[in-house]
Amino acid sequence: MSNSKEKRTVSVKLSQKQGSQPQAALGLVDAVGIIVGIVIGAGIFETPALVAANAGNPMVVIGLWFAGGVISLIGALCFAELATTYPHPGGSYYYLNRGFGKQIAFLFAWGRLTVVQTGSIAILAFVFGDYTAQIFSLDGLGNIGNYSASIYAGLAIILSTGLNIIGIRQGKRAQNWLSALKILGLVLVVLAGLVVALNFAPSQPLPTSSNTSGNSNLGLGLVFVLLSYGGWNEAAFISAELKNVKRNMLHSLLWSIGIITVIYMLINFAYLQGLGVSTMANSKAVAADLMRRVLGEPGAIFISLLIAISTLGALNATILTGARSNYALGQDFSLFSFLGKWNNSTNTPINAYLLQGAIALLLIILGSITRKGFETMVDFTAPVFWLFFLLVGVSLFILRFRDKQIHRPFEVPLYPLTPVIFCLTCGYLLYSSITYTKIGALVGVAVVLAGIPFLSASSSSER
Repeated sequence: MSNSKEKRTVSVKLSQKQGSQPQAALGLVDAVGIIVGIVIGAGIFETPALVAANAGNPMVVIGLWFAGGVISLIGALCFAELATTYPHPGGSYYYLNRGFGKQIAFLFAWGRLTVVQTGSIAILAFVFGDYTAQIFSLDGLGNIGNYSASIYAGLAIILSTGLNIIGIRQGKRAQNWLSALKILGLVLVVLAGLVVALNFAPSQPLPTSSNTSGNSNLGLGLVFVLLSYGGWNEAAFISAELKNVKRNMLHSLLWSIGIITVIYMLINFAYLQGLGVSTMANSKAVAADLMRRVLGEPGAIFISLLIAISTLGALNATILTGARSNYALGQDFSLFSFLGKWNNSTNTPINAYLLQGAIALLLIILGSITRKGFETMVDFTAPVFWLFFLLVGVSLFILRFRDKQIHRPFEVPLYPLTPVIFCLTCGYLLYSSITYTKIGALVGVAVVLAGIPFLSASSSSER
């Protein structure tokens, strides 16, 4: 390779024998819609009560959500350098491959296929199923009614997978509309909080609970905040399909995290104004409690519908990006070569979608058997996710040192301080997730280690 070529941004090099390669079909608005759709899922309706319980003070609650946005922005700056310098449909898989070698990259792709991405899909599907079952119950169908949530969860995975298999254009349009509906619904919840705050005079104090201890645990509160911010890194997996990637990757991350941070701070302000920190901290369904105060039971039904729509958007986006790393796995390892085929007519990796959907459906069955689907999947996925997130952060240092000759369209500011902060944050969350989940964490790690025999059996594909 000539010196001039070495200075260019590394391009995607896909095996010709695998067929067509990804085409740039996504614009800035599409990327923002995908990122917002992934991040604003079920978390914002679950974690605010936990954050309030660990903060104990309204100002601290808002401060933690702002800090979550800042930390996410720091991580996004690191990913922006990697994604613009190494645009590839494998995203984090490709960075780990270049930084650590095929063994670590394989374990990441295996862990993403069997634990992280499919587990996240199952988590979102379970939340969708739970809230959809509250609106459209199947109790009148006998024993089937006992599995209403699981049935809806499975149908959501099948339909979203099928939609994305049809083609990237159909998938991105659905994602844009779902993200728009989600943001509209959250704005209505914010307005509901303001209505409650304006209608309650000092002689009518907001209800509180005597169960609030007043103790604060800011570290644990930040863990829940960052769980709600998780998912923006999925933008790396669409870098090879993003138009004008040098410009749009950074802008999509900045716009997405900015939008998400503002929405999260406003929605928590609404919760605090509408319920008060004590009631918020002791609520098991904080959004439903808020809407019930404004509109009664119709308000609770409304928020259930909102959460179902929100989760469906996140599910659709997670399915869309998840197949990309599976595609990269098939490109590099002959044992999984069937995953590395790209369909030119639909511009999608059909086989990668099908396998991902099948594994997610198996996890739905597992969660249905245990009767603790959501909790089981959270325990299963969190430690593995933060382990590889940390390794991606470390790969930035390795690639900066090793690939000095490569032109970087964007360089993370204040290097090396910025990526150091990012890596320390990932390490802390890895420790916290292992401490919190315990047995569930060990199961997830065991599944990742179970990929080692497959690594030994699979030789790298010839390029």
